[in-house]
Amino acid sequence: MRSRFGSAVHRGLLCAAGAVFTVALVAGCTPQPEPDASQQPFATEEEAFAAAEETYRNYVDALNDVDLSDPETFEPVYEWTTGDLNASDREGLSQYHATGAQVSGESTPVLIEPADVNASEGRVDLAVCLDVSAVNVQSTDGSSLVDPNRVPIQSLAVSLTSASDSETGLKVASISGRDGEPTCR
Repeated sequence: MRSRFGSAVHRGLLCAAGAVFTVALVAGCTPQPEPDASQQPFATEEEAFAAAEETYRNYVDALNDVDLSDPETFEPVYEWTTGDLNASDREGLSQYHATGAQVSGESTPVLIEPADVNASEGRVDLAVCLDVSAVNVQSTDGSSLVDPNRVPIQSLAVSLTSASDSETGLKVASISGRDGEPTCR
């Protein structure tokens, strides 16, 4: 985890090193003021992680509630996403709807851990293990659209970013495959 004190320490070291030169120039090295805590998205890393976990779980719940025959059920998914992920979800769900695909089953997060948290910037990266084994997507002829080699528990990197229009203060910005710890089995 990235420390919320890292930038203050870095500035302090720069000021100390600069003080040697400043004495010769008769100028002072004044530290930059810390950002006003009331303007920061989250006060602590723990608070930011809790909001990220809640946001991601809400996103998964919204996906689980999608009825591909009813585009109105897509809206809650879009409310939890931003940027390229939002555009990708809109395109994918619209394509499934247009082709008459049907989805059944639910995905379930089995592990959500912080990978990198920057509370002051409102940015959180999560390491997620998502069980998708019960999810099936079928075409109109009943054949499965799911890759037969799909791994039942997906190892994901989920990035969230600050969003003032979200009840948790965050939205999911990207989801990609992940290697490394923690492993998903």
